[in-house]
Amino acid sequence: MKTLFQFVFCLFWLLVPALPAKQTQTYDLLIRGGRIVDGTGAAWFRADVALGEGTIAAIGKLDGVTARRVIEANDQVVAPGFIDIHSHARRTIFEETKAENYIRQGVTSAIEGPDGSSPLPLKPFFDRLTQARIAINMGALVGQGSIRESVIGLVNRRATPEEIEKMKALVKEAMEQGALGLSTGLFYVPGNYTPTEEVIELAKVAGRMGGIHTSHMRDEASGVLKSVEETITIGERGGLPTQVTHHKIVGKGNWGRSVDTLRLVAEARARGVDVTIDQYPYTASSTGLVALLPQWAQEGGQRELVKRLEDPAIRAKIKAAVIESIKFDRGGGDPKNVYIARCSWDQGLEGKNLAEITTARGRSTSFEDAAETALELVARGGASAIFHAINEDDLVRILKDSLTMVASDGGVEIPKRGVPHPRSYGTFARVLGVYVREKRVLTLEDAIRKMTSLPAARLGLQDRGVLRPGMKADIAIFDAARILDRATFADPHQYAEGVSYVFVNGTVVLDNGKMTDARPGQVLLGAAAQR
Repeated sequence: MKTLFQFVFCLFWLLVPALPAKQTQTYDLLIRGGRIVDGTGAAWFRADVALGEGTIAAIGKLDGVTARRVIEANDQVVAPGFIDIHSHARRTIFEETKAENYIRQGVTSAIEGPDGSSPLPLKPFFDRLTQARIAINMGALVGQGSIRESVIGLVNRRATPEEIEKMKALVKEAMEQGALGLSTGLFYVPGNYTPTEEVIELAKVAGRMGGIHTSHMRDEASGVLKSVEETITIGERGGLPTQVTHHKIVGKGNWGRSVDTLRLVAEARARGVDVTIDQYPYTASSTGLVALLPQWAQEGGQRELVKRLEDPAIRAKIKAAVIESIKFDRGGGDPKNVYIARCSWDQGLEGKNLAEITTARGRSTSFEDAAETALELVARGGASAIFHAINEDDLVRILKDSLTMVASDGGVEIPKRGVPHPRSYGTFARVLGVYVREKRVLTLEDAIRKMTSLPAARLGLQDRGVLRPGMKADIAIFDAARILDRATFADPHQYAEGVSYVFVNGTVVLDNGKMTDARPGQVLLGAAAQR
């Protein structure tokens, strides 16, 4: 009887299909107990986040799951990695591949090629980024100024129909190679020499291929309203999304005009034009000292500019324009407002303002003498400069607009090199520390939306910018009560504080406040290259 029972028992287990064992999901990493700000602008919620194979695998109450590593968020904010939609990272990214000044702010992606300037062609640049192994993701716009220079040089004339066709072909090539859109620098040479109609023809090509347009406008001072209208026109007639980049109002006599620029943007959107804005949170800009000079004087490049300065009559005309610029434009009404950030031929000038440099040359600090000093510096080889000429009220008004995203207009910094604008070290932390926590200009959720989903959507980056299963695991974890920018104009080489962890494509790059050796950054390609 016992033998028969054993036989039946064994036969039962042979014939009945095996019941599946309860599976325990194991992830690469689990972030537990954080305050999730998902990037959409929705209210934060508490949840766990699981990562696997470079993507976000799950979000929720993930009790019972296992992971190769668990990070206790301990009430810190868990957000999508920040996207810098206006960056000059290419200047030094190959020298400083870890991009620490970006990572310590929570930035995981930077977009190159703004202001009408980019590498041409783009593919070798993208290939070099891949080979260099960088810590952050990088994408690029193609620069209209670079295209124009390559076809007709630094000349102040209209392009011929044949030349326009060549430029359109270069836009098409760049889009096929992965450009995210077309950038213009209509303030700079040779962009300033370009009629609006010519820009529109190039914009049409980028638009048909899924790209956007961003513009450093012709004028951010007395002509700012006409410049915003031109930026809108390029988008409206070019058939593509258009963006006023690093929006600002320059010069005391123009302060307050952000009321009107924002109205123009709102009216354009009401009639169906897809126009948006980006901005950095500082009341000073930074570009070449040559920005004080009129664009006509810069035709042909540095050599031709020097020749003009050697002609007394032409020099007097240029000097008069520089005086006006110091009084009413980037000079902010005082030579003390113009600081040298970097000077390759005399590093002793770095950190000094134009008034100090003029005095050291035995002159007064009058507008005339300061302009003479500026001309001497430009003729010698120029320098990058910082211009204090923006009003806080305009800054806040622009920042609060729902269409404004955050961008640094900075780059990857080499510690202790020069006295650069602090925006490279502090932009994103400053928004969160000053304009969210201290001044309460923005909510935490809206500020993060401006740094994540808004730029991602603008660029067509469909797999980044939001915390959601299936998205790329670009993530920043920070203490909302402690995050702040430490970089100042006097001492800019100071990293932001308060960010504890940063993940790029699921790999930890900042680990409990310490940089790792990981370089998981990828090249972000535009829609035309993804087809």
